[in-house]
Amino acid sequence: MTEMGELGMLGATLEGYGCAGVSSVAYGLIAREVERIDSGYRSAMSVQSSLVMYPIYAYGSEAQREKYLPKLAQGKLIGCFGLTEPNHGSDPGSMETNAKKTADGYILNGSKTWITNSPIADVFVVWAKLDGVIRGFILEKGMKGLTAPKIEGKFSLRASITGQIVMDDVHVPAENLLPGVQGLKGPFGCLNNARYGISWGALGAAEACVAQARTYAIERLQFGRPLAANQLIQKKLADAVTEITLGLHASLQVGRLKDAEGAPKLAPEMVSLVKRNNVGKSLAIAREMRDVLGGNGIQDEYHIIRHVMNLEAVNTYEGTHDVHALILGRGITGIQSFQ
Repeated sequence: MTEMGELGMLGATLEGYGCAGVSSVAYGLIAREVERIDSGYRSAMSVQSSLVMYPIYAYGSEAQREKYLPKLAQGKLIGCFGLTEPNHGSDPGSMETNAKKTADGYILNGSKTWITNSPIADVFVVWAKLDGVIRGFILEKGMKGLTAPKIEGKFSLRASITGQIVMDDVHVPAENLLPGVQGLKGPFGCLNNARYGISWGALGAAEACVAQARTYAIERLQFGRPLAANQLIQKKLADAVTEITLGLHASLQVGRLKDAEGAPKLAPEMVSLVKRNNVGKSLAIAREMRDVLGGNGIQDEYHIIRHVMNLEAVNTYEGTHDVHALILGRGITGIQSFQ
């Protein structure tokens, strides 16, 4: 994280507080290149930038911004984002984590799960219900009653650490409430930024798989000629490059709309569309490229199987493939299919 901070990659689209202040398109290109290496690295960057720094920047007080953002931008502080709960994944509005007002702050109780960076986090942006209304709170490592056990046994995103957040009568000072937002608008605003970056990043992973499969198919000889001489292999590569190119153009257009003054023409459904399409297509491409390598495709020496497993998680988190379909369906029909 400190290396990313030194390169200006953390909170890159934010202005001031030690952040780079680049465009949304530039951030997308960064996410694409990072995920070309591994989705876990992009996940860590995405959480720090879109889910921790963004809510402090957009919804926090000036004192909160000055306290946390510079060190988060440098990677000297690591943050995590607590929304998903053991019993509430795609239905965050039913969260059970709650906050109660006290004379000098709030008492938080509850648990969050599948939280990237939580076991190593210094700063926790946690969403909880206060008098029935969802609010954001900034918790800090070392607060009494706050623990973050690691989730073991992952076969996906092994390059990033994942855990839980457990709160047992955690006292949070009054000044650690995010004052600028109430309701699901808060966490959803963060998630939309993260989903946009994911739409670029997943294509970077797909591009890495295509590059590896192309090299292998040219160098691998079967029946006296390169695998790449077979029409079936060429079609797989052609289809993959086509889908990646179309996906990149879609994300580029969404990025340009985000960068437009006030983003007047950007609808959340556009972000759902590119997240759903690009990740789903990238997972399918990774599987096809794995198949090009035959049995060798399951060896990590060639990296493709690692991207396949990573993209399985990316296809699920920050809104599953099917939930984004329902978001799009609501936008198309005007009818809500879920509560």
